[in-house]
Amino acid sequence: MMIMNMWMQLKNLLVEDERGQGMVEYALIIALIAIVVIVALTPAGAAVSQIFTNIVGALTPAAG
Repeated sequence: MMIMNMWMQLKNLLVEDERGQGMVEYALIIALIAIVVIVALTPAGAAVSQIFTNIVGALTPAAG
């Protein structure tokens, strides 16, 4: 009887306990969004870097 009771408690703990399920789903969504943002902004980072390089190149003769 004691083993059956322990088995039922273990089953309830593993199968019916869904308290952390929502948090895991939100974490997966946030991770997916972060990956999409990184992939989308990587090419934009090179373009922004080139813009700043052009600005510095244009301002350097004016400073000297």
